[in-house]
Amino acid sequence: MQNDSQNQIVSAIIIAGIIIAGAILLKDSQPRETLPNQAIATNDDNNLKNMDFKPITDEDHILGNKNARIIIMEYSDTECPFCRIFHETMQKIMEQNSDVAWVYRHYPIPKLHSKALREAEATECAFEQGGNIAFWNYIDRLFAITPSNNGLEEEELINIAQYIGLNTSSFYTCLESGKYKNKVEKDIADGIKIGVNEKGTPYSLILTNGKVADEIRGAQPYELIIQQLDAIK
Repeated sequence: MQNDSQNQIVSAIIIAGIIIAGAILLKDSQPRETLPNQAIATNDDNNLKNMDFKPITDEDHILGNKNARIIIMEYSDTECPFCRIFHETMQKIMEQNSDVAWVYRHYPIPKLHSKALREAEATECAFEQGGNIAFWNYIDRLFAITPSNNGLEEEELINIAQYIGLNTSSFYTCLESGKYKNKVEKDIADGIKIGVNEKGTPYSLILTNGKVADEIRGAQPYELIIQQLDAIK
């Protein structure tokens, strides 16, 4: 009987150890880049104001007046589910706030979303054909139909091009050439420089007069973003 009791105790200890180890592994396996922040994270004002980001140029994708007093500059991954949610929020922001402009920058995370880099390049091929309007039409449609987390089928990249009225043959040639991979990687490099890899996607800076006034971490709801913008106004 004593041996049986000892064996039961040892077995219980082993099982408990396995459960604890499994919980730790599960916790550590959660990808930081796709977890939303439930509250707007505070940051030292000096760190924000002195942030060394790439200045906005004509190569950027700007929705709204590029001279708007407030610009929201977003770093996004097309297969990130929280980026998809935030894209819808930003569409509402733009519809209801004429004094705000939106800059979209690429931050695909291949280790989490292997399709995101090619999708980012696809948006640039749309831009090549139809300029800024085609870019926004393409990425709006992409976010509207993707299930996220690598759920968008490859053929949909051509289908989206056709849907928004692009020449699909030219689009396919552009996409297969990989000619915009370097442009996407420049956005990624800039995002790394300002810490997007630590803060997660989507990550946005709120700019006024070319300087950082605040930040938006994660897919914050419309009401909280409006509060931030009102505080700046």
